[in-house]
Amino acid sequence: MQLADQEAKAWARLGDRRQVEAALDKGRRLLEGMPHPENLDNHFVVDPAKFDFYSMDCYRLVGEDKLARALAEEVLRAGTDFDGTERAPMRNAEARVTLGVTAAREGDLEQALIMGERALQGDRQSVPSLIMTSRELAAEVKRRYSTEPSAQDYLAQLQALGREKPGFLPQ
Repeated sequence: MQLADQEAKAWARLGDRRQVEAALDKGRRLLEGMPHPENLDNHFVVDPAKFDFYSMDCYRLVGEDKLARALAEEVLRAGTDFDGTERAPMRNAEARVTLGVTAAREGDLEQALIMGERALQGDRQSVPSLIMTSRELAAEVKRRYSTEPSAQDYLAQLQALGREKPGFLPQ
């Protein structure tokens, strides 16, 4: 299933929506044929919530913002306990970046920046993946809002982070 999801992400990066759907359908069929895992903490079982996570990335990459946003909200819901404790902090961080990207594309700079900043605040981060998705948000903010002071402040904050983590932002 994970290979089908990775294939879908590759097609999404190439912008081929039809192939994304085909690969996601393949992954969905494989997942539906598996029993629900008893212990999600076991690294060797397939976490069904991860399918939404991969799908979220794919739809964000191909510009299907309504689907990406809905899946990001589901990733956050599934990755957070009833008391607010984050069970999946790295997935949640990327879901927040997705919400930021979709907000930026919809003209809501304030929400885009809030989500982008919240994504970077977590204790646990998958740095390479978070860097990749944060670059997408930075590019949207830069392209659409480069003259806005709040956007400039956010991009400067990311540049400062980039000095700590080289390659964080595109030039």
